[in-house]
Amino acid sequence: MTGLLHEKEFSRKTFLKGGGALVVGFSMAGTLLAPGKASAAGGSPFDSYGPFDPEQIDSWLIIHADNTASIKLGKVELGQGSTTGLLMIAGEELDMDMSQLRMIPNDTNVTPDQGITAGSSSIQGGGKQTRAAAAAGRQALLGLAAARLGAGAGTLTVKSGIVTAPNGQSVKYGDLLGDQLFNVGMSPSYKMARTRGGVNGTSGTGLAPGAPGTKPVSRYSLVGKSPSPPRIDIPAKVTGTYVYVHNIRIPGMLHGRIVRPRGQGSYGEGTNSELLSVDPASISHIAGVRILRRGNFLGVVAPHEWDAIQAAALLKVKWADPPPLPGVGNIWSQMRALDAAGQVPAKYSVDFGNVNSAVTGAAHVVSRTYAYHYQGHGPIGPACAVADVTAAGALVMQNTQNAYAVRALLQPLLGLPLNKIRVQYWEGSGTYGNSVARYDSGLAAAVMSQLAGAPVRLQFMRWDDHGWDNFGQAQLMDIRGAVDAKGNIVATDYTAYSIPFYTTNPTTQQTGTSNAVIPTDTDADIDDGTGTQYSLPNRRVTTKILPANRYFKSSFLRAPLAPQSVFGYEQMIDELAHAANMDPYQFRLQNIANNAAEASRGLAFTWDRWKNVLNEAARLANWKPKVSASNLSRSNIVTGRGIALGGYAGTATAIVADIELNRKSGKILLKHVYAAQDTGLSVYLGGIENQADGSIVQGASRALFEEVAFDKKRVTSLDWVSYPIMRFKDSPNVTFSIVQRTDIPSVDSGTVAADGVLATGSGEAPTAPMAAAIANAFFDATGVRIREAPMTAGRVRATLAAGGSGVAGAR
Repeated sequence: MTGLLHEKEFSRKTFLKGGGALVVGFSMAGTLLAPGKASAAGGSPFDSYGPFDPEQIDSWLIIHADNTASIKLGKVELGQGSTTGLLMIAGEELDMDMSQLRMIPNDTNVTPDQGITAGSSSIQGGGKQTRAAAAAGRQALLGLAAARLGAGAGTLTVKSGIVTAPNGQSVKYGDLLGDQLFNVGMSPSYKMARTRGGVNGTSGTGLAPGAPGTKPVSRYSLVGKSPSPPRIDIPAKVTGTYVYVHNIRIPGMLHGRIVRPRGQGSYGEGTNSELLSVDPASISHIAGVRILRRGNFLGVVAPHEWDAIQAAALLKVKWADPPPLPGVGNIWSQMRALDAAGQVPAKYSVDFGNVNSAVTGAAHVVSRTYAYHYQGHGPIGPACAVADVTAAGALVMQNTQNAYAVRALLQPLLGLPLNKIRVQYWEGSGTYGNSVARYDSGLAAAVMSQLAGAPVRLQFMRWDDHGWDNFGQAQLMDIRGAVDAKGNIVATDYTAYSIPFYTTNPTTQQTGTSNAVIPTDTDADIDDGTGTQYSLPNRRVTTKILPANRYFKSSFLRAPLAPQSVFGYEQMIDELAHAANMDPYQFRLQNIANNAAEASRGLAFTWDRWKNVLNEAARLANWKPKVSASNLSRSNIVTGRGIALGGYAGTATAIVADIELNRKSGKILLKHVYAAQDTGLSVYLGGIENQADGSIVQGASRALFEEVAFDKKRVTSLDWVSYPIMRFKDSPNVTFSIVQRTDIPSVDSGTVAADGVLATGSGEAPTAPMAAAIANAFFDATGVRIREAPMTAGRVRATLAAGGSGVAGAR
């Protein structure tokens, strides 16, 4: 990162007296204001919740005297450009230009709690809250302007924050309210009181695009328009002046490294490895190093970073061995064995019609098993956090996705009152899903600072990040499908062996602090992309929940469980098309979900979303109908084309993948990807295109290369050799299209009145169908099915040698 060349040194003057808590990081929001005025830094640094009542406009925005506005964001910038999109939404409702808007970054003492930045929720949910606050702010400003100009509020027009009356007189927003409080609440109908404490801080809160009280979508000048405004964070990143969390340096700061076994064991056992002994003499030759320990938590700090790195590597430590890991050699047969032993409870998440009867009477039936291995988050750069903990209070600076959740975890960990803890977001090398940067890096830095009695900058090593990740689940799938003689799908029956989302933060577990982690079922994520794409009279989805303590801790990984589920389901759809002797695109089009069929079962309308993305992807690819694998070659280098449908967070995506396969080496080269996406109303077109490119490439990397390896005790994928990812030379060309929709009601149902326009999440959906599209292209090229992912070169060679007989050990 270019920004790593730029260090941010905070002087002692930036500290508050008596607490070591910083009031920094608001250069983008302007100078701190005098007491009694609207302040970008909020109230006391140790307020319990900061100065926010979520129903008050002042909790969300500030109008400055220079006719600019600062928008307080509870969502964070993870490199995807969502903060630019949120400013666009605010600017649209306020009738202000992007050049007049500034972002106040996420800080538990400053910004509202909008919940976690995850699940493609920034625009989908956070945008509704930002829109509501901005729309309410505009109405309040128009009321002030009406009184100032002697005109009715309904007669006024606004452009660039200047309010004009019919007689030509005008006044600026800054002149009406400059740096003063609104002291105005929002309508209870906005449901902003739900903002804090929701599952994602988004459910049912705020206003959808075009909802009553907001600007009509037809009058938009920023949102959904092309060309899109440039991302607000890019200039500083390009010039190397952007301050990442890695760049922060504060007075008296020590550098830290954690010391853990190289690689975790199974959940609940190996993650809490017992520390048997530590030999301080082994690093006595390194000056200034201190060993920090609390329970089984161990770390080292030193004034110089290299000394801390060396000390962590050379410190002699004995750990108790975790119990042997089950499934080494064949995790799939181990899952079957647990099921046979009655240790895998099953339940239906979807069950309508009569699947068994439909299958019995079908013209063609396909029954297959598919498998998808563990995968890691693997951010390119290391997790990092800076913490300063004293008896008076704590400040943690971290690239977390949920500052408020970090603060809640810190309270029992540090033994401090909640109102003495402050968490600030500073962008890092990347965090998404539930990588170690989300929580654990900040928690570990805080413990080390408290033990050291000094500020600590903690940076993880690659083996810490890889070896102690919350992995994406390994999944085994048994799938049946049936078609009639006309090529109509009459039933699908999908069963998944799934590891629940059991996560743990090693720091809290190793220190003996309550983890407050609740196991989460995976039904909703498995259901996404296992039949909602099609009009099915009979459908069943069965989830078999495996015991968590037999597997690695796991959590959300981009489009959680969708790549796994769609890999199996969309291959099965392709196999049905082949059994019906039909082109895979035309087969899907014939069976695509439609409003009439969905309404007959009381389901939400599709509004032709699946049909539109399917047709658009086929158009981009210049699809030529044929039955898959109908033009096979005996050459060593062969080519194929595959198609798949999938989505996530309410977004529909279609992918066409063109591949080249070297039979001898087994390497699949992804040549070109054609993708179409429907997010309803697409807000930030440039941002969506950017995210789609990244999502496609990452999805391809996961499909072809990424697999977590482990031995009988621990994870062994600890670097980029043992956990390879796609390289630039293997990256595909991408052609991407947004299917813009302004006609879908925000309440996606034929029976409930619409309240605005639908806008769904965009960051993850293209990942979901990538593996399936590549696998379908592999079949088109070879006539052999590859039903296990990732489709590594070794696995491809074995599959070709076996003639595609199935997943090894899965039956």
